[in-house]
Amino acid sequence: MFDLVDRRCFNHISREAVARCPACHRYFCRECITEHEDRVLCAFCLRQERDRGDSEPSRFRRLGQVGQFTVGMIILWTFFYYLGQVLLLLPSAFHEGKFWQGGG
Repeated sequence: MFDLVDRRCFNHISREAVARCPACHRYFCRECITEHEDRVLCAFCLRQERDRGDSEPSRFRRLGQVGQFTVGMIILWTFFYYLGQVLLLLPSAFHEGKFWQGGG
């Protein structure tokens, strides 16, 4: 088994490796790794993990989006319903234009 000291960075051959990515099992220097959720990952594996998480929305997230849409539609319907009710309460002289001419 090789020691970490004997390993070289996958991206920079001249640099000594300081960590091994648990996802791809390659060795990397300090510049090529990052800590994410208490794990040390290379940039490629971190990008893959992020993309995988974004492309698979959870059921709760999808349900939340449907719920927001439904609530929005109910609010819109309620607004226009009550706007129509208010317009119906106005006297017919207002609708015919006589209200503004003083004949109301």
